Amino acid sequence: MKTLLQGALAASLLLSCAAPSRAQAPQKQRGVTAEDYYAFEFLSDPRLSPDGRWVAYVVTTVDQRQNRRLSQIWLAATDGTRPPRQFTTSPQSASSPRWSPDGRALAFLSTRPAPDAATPAPQRSATPTPTPSPSPSPTPISTEMPQGLPSALQTAAPDATPRAQVWLLSLDGGEARRLTNLKNGVNTFDWSPDGTRLVLTSRTGPSDVKAPSSDVRHYRHTSYKFNDTGWFDDKRSHVWVADVQSGAVTQLTFGEDWNDTDPQWSPDGSRIAFVSDRTGKAFDESRNTDVFVIDSAGSPMRKISDHEEADNSPRWSPDGKTIAFLGRIHENDHPKIYLAPASGGQPSRNLAPELDLIPSNLTWAEAGRALYFETGVKGEAHLFRVDAKDGKLRQVTKGARAVHLFDIDNASRRMVYAANDFKHLDDLYTAELDGSGEKKLTSLNARLWAQLQLADVERMTYKGAGGWDVDGFLVKPVGWQEGKKYPMVLSIHGGPAGQYGVDWFHEFQVYAARGWAVFYANPRGSTGYGQKFERGIEGEWGRNDYTDVMNGVEEVLRRNPWIDRERLGVTGGSYGGYLTNWIVGHTDIFKAAVTLRSVSDFISDEGTRDGAYGHRDDFGGDLFEKFDQYWERSPLKYAKNVKTPILILHSDNDYRVPLEQGEQWFRALRHFGANAELVIFPRENHNLTRTGEPKHLVESLNWQLYWFDRYLDGKTNAVPPDAR
Repeated sequence: MKTLLQGALAASLLLSCAAPSRAQAPQKQRGVTAEDYYAFEFLSDPRLSPDGRWVAYVVTTVDQRQNRRLSQIWLAATDGTRPPRQFTTSPQSASSPRWSPDGRALAFLSTRPAPDAATPAPQRSATPTPTPSPSPSPTPISTEMPQGLPSALQTAAPDATPRAQVWLLSLDGGEARRLTNLKNGVNTFDWSPDGTRLVLTSRTGPSDVKAPSSDVRHYRHTSYKFNDTGWFDDKRSHVWVADVQSGAVTQLTFGEDWNDTDPQWSPDGSRIAFVSDRTGKAFDESRNTDVFVIDSAGSPMRKISDHEEADNSPRWSPDGKTIAFLGRIHENDHPKIYLAPASGGQPSRNLAPELDLIPSNLTWAEAGRALYFETGVKGEAHLFRVDAKDGKLRQVTKGARAVHLFDIDNASRRMVYAANDFKHLDDLYTAELDGSGEKKLTSLNARLWAQLQLADVERMTYKGAGGWDVDGFLVKPVGWQEGKKYPMVLSIHGGPAGQYGVDWFHEFQVYAARGWAVFYANPRGSTGYGQKFERGIEGEWGRNDYTDVMNGVEEVLRRNPWIDRERLGVTGGSYGGYLTNWIVGHTDIFKAAVTLRSVSDFISDEGTRDGAYGHRDDFGGDLFEKFDQYWERSPLKYAKNVKTPILILHSDNDYRVPLEQGEQWFRALRHFGANAELVIFPRENHNLTRTGEPKHLVESLNWQLYWFDRYLDGKTNAVPPDAR
């Protein structure tokens, strides 16, 4: 979640969620509701200060009245001796906190307006040649608005859409200073090691120079839309460098046929590594991103990585001689950690060939002796260490939880990270680099947790198709009583390259509070169990994955006779929606189904979604080579078999699984006389239940409750959310 709240509202919400005083009478606990989403506090992007004494992080809350999320930056002392305090306050969100190298200020992204509109605003250079700028004065870093800007700089043209810019705010307080004024805003940024410059990414294209003469969309590439961003325009992401003191910016990379992302400073600030697909086919199904290095003044580039598949996440070793990155040799490989000379021209080395998990957030530590990363592993998420010399792996954090978003302070040999579990959203923790001495720094949502009765989750392992071990998880209903029968909802995760586990799931707590058991599993295709297990989905959509899930249902029924076999429901989103559709076309065991953003027809899906022909490796060829198999595995073929009442939830701006998938499924079911209803969410995309408008996210969950109320609990008078 990346947005924030007004200072007064954030403060009031946080005060309301503080731990209850001892003088207060204990409150009667209640189950979780869909509407509790409006009270949640979400933590993200923790960053340690250069001296290791402070951690800046983002807290996102929901303004129900304005139907939006609002984010602000907070500070916590890593020794835990002082309570956290809010650092930014504005009606606009603040995100991406980044410490200045001297630790005296924080830069961040925000769409807030400039405090002095009359002050000239810095703008990018229009050519690859760096624009001259005054000599920087980095110590101390000025937090005043720049006054004498170079005449070559142009003020950004007014734009009705606010763009995120980089702002700077001293730890001593005062007014924030805007550091950038790029026409299309700033996507990501980071400080140079000496604190005089910022490297950033921003989008630019021909229409920035000359307004288009037509409003039609004209494309030459097969990739012209994306779920989160919608229809592509002519703008591409490129790397820029900004002078902190003057605000002057210089564009370093160019090109209309690729995006340049993830820029990383070398330790001496002379070079920048970044990621790009320079094959010229970046928007024509190419996956060949590479790591490049460019001089920070804009010299010719050198390619560092050497694979024909995706290479990304470059990270400089502390001595600047080596770049670590994540890369693949074959398309469906799990990414490996590679080391390559920063000078280029030599083959990379696979640091840990035996690594069979999917690493992310790669970070150097221990003066270059090791790299740390986070990964999902068997229903949990944890931090791992890999020795930079011999590739030896060690798991650093443990426990039934999800640990992620870590940052390391090498001087103090400590780290911070976020962690959540089945009964808690993320809080912030600090620990030694070996995982010892863990200390909790925040208690977000504490007051709310005290009011709620939360369900537990039990892990179970059972046999799937072919005797494969499959992990399942069972949630008992809140207030469970022996001798009583309860309905159960089967939930199937998306992907299928993803995993369920022991971390926080709002909807499962809501189901349990409703008096329903919840069963969920990680069938083949799930991550966290190695590449063979994850790629076990190849050629098996609707076959062995179906068996994996249904074997789990039968096993959980066998072990728990209190579950009512006659009141089973099934739900899932994306791939989980696909398998939900497939299930109801192949068994009548379920009395209710809710399918979200689901695939129903692979034939039409392949040509209309954002990634064209993306299932060729799942079916052994593309649509034109395996047409019959694509139709054979499409739930639409089996619509005439469906007897289960099914609710179809879809978004009108879903470019990952287009709306026509939900429409086809709904019309076919009605054509064959099935009990089906369709609900379309306006303005939403594939991520409705994660980042959709707060009111739509909550309503989506209430639609699920309405359907299961009717068909699992037999409440024939249940009222749909749009009629309340």
